[in-house]
Amino acid sequence: MAPLSKAATALTALREDLAGEVFAPDDPGYDEARTVFNAMVDRRPAVIAQCASPADVVTAVRFARDLDLKIAVRGGGHSVSGMSLNDGGLVVDLRRMHEVTVHPGAKAAHIGGGATMSHLDRACAPYGLATTGGRASTTGVGGFVLGGGSGWLDRKFGLAVDNLLGVELVTAEGELLQVTADDHPELFWGLHGGGGNFGIATSLTLRLHELPAMSIAFLLYLPERGPEVVRTYRDVIEAGPPEASGAALYMTGPPEEFVPPHLVGMLLAGVLLTYAGPEEEMRRLAAPLLAIPHEAEIVTAIPYADLQCMIDDPPGMRNYWSAEYLTGVPDAFVNVFCARGESLPVPTGTQHVVWPQGGAIASAGGDYPVPYRDAAWAVHPFGIWEDPADDERCRQWVKDVRADVQPWSTGAVYLNFIGDEGRDRVVAGLGTENMRRLGALKRRYDPDNVFRFNHNVLPT
Repeated sequence: MAPLSKAATALTALREDLAGEVFAPDDPGYDEARTVFNAMVDRRPAVIAQCASPADVVTAVRFARDLDLKIAVRGGGHSVSGMSLNDGGLVVDLRRMHEVTVHPGAKAAHIGGGATMSHLDRACAPYGLATTGGRASTTGVGGFVLGGGSGWLDRKFGLAVDNLLGVELVTAEGELLQVTADDHPELFWGLHGGGGNFGIATSLTLRLHELPAMSIAFLLYLPERGPEVVRTYRDVIEAGPPEASGAALYMTGPPEEFVPPHLVGMLLAGVLLTYAGPEEEMRRLAAPLLAIPHEAEIVTAIPYADLQCMIDDPPGMRNYWSAEYLTGVPDAFVNVFCARGESLPVPTGTQHVVWPQGGAIASAGGDYPVPYRDAAWAVHPFGIWEDPADDERCRQWVKDVRADVQPWSTGAVYLNFIGDEGRDRVVAGLGTENMRRLGALKRRYDPDNVFRFNHNVLPT
């Protein structure tokens, strides 16, 4: 850290130079500015720069480099792992940069680095366009895309990175680059899964697709129906078109109007069948699931942007997530999955989820560092709870799910779904064969590992 007088002078200059807002620990609003989605994360940065433009980001990076401050980057969304904050360093907060410009003729959108899926989806909706987004409206676009990007539309339109056309990136030297397949192509490759290792994405350009209709069947069952539900859902998906996606899950009955009052707070099995098409086609596909006796249902056409809001996780809860990617979900897997579902921590927001891959995820091709592309299914246990007394119980349950499904694991993982699970898991998320190439990129664009608060690639 620089001498106090130099740091104070630099901070004063940063306040004057930034079009956005700057917070230090003694400033009103500092605690609100450092509060993140996951209540388990409590860190105290020395400075938070809420940037309003790419020029602000360049200024903030150069400020941190001059003072030898660590840099964390906060996009628009969850960062459940807490990597968007640090202790004693600088946080570059992009949330003010959330503008979305849709170019319907080109079927593309230009998206600010702090935008959420809600910003993107709502902007695209009037044009009947969409692209693969996270499974919640509060997901941040930047981190989601750069980490690979999996969502309800990926079987139809590919992973989010398969739709990435360009990135505006501020490097560790404070240089602003326009990165595309033609300009800085090797860096463009690394941004397809390599996350925030190479710089700060101040904006992204994504390919859009026509989505004239969206429909869902969301059904809740008594937990003893779980094995039959999961097997039936598997069979529906594996025989169905890439427009069909969704998930089978175990959850606590939510306090919603469509849930019978006596089931609120109780363990339930469920299925969400999403369909990128009209309701009548979805109903034909969902018939085997509707035939199983169930306790609650929502079967309807729905705007895609509204679907994205259906399962938004509330902020301020305690979160611990993980994932495994699977070779398949045979009956033996279903039995193990459902047995663990019976032990789901109830009543909490925790969910036990399995969903399909395949379709355009597998067929898109390319050699990007997303080694989970070829997995047939994925299991995603995510613990969400309120009481710190439940910390050990909920974290252990997530770890137990991972242990259960090892016989079917491909070994690969989507890093956006996990926190710090060790170096081996970073390699599993990027691919052993890609690490040398990514390390060379890191050495070229960030040799001092300035951007280290992420699933880190070391300069090699």
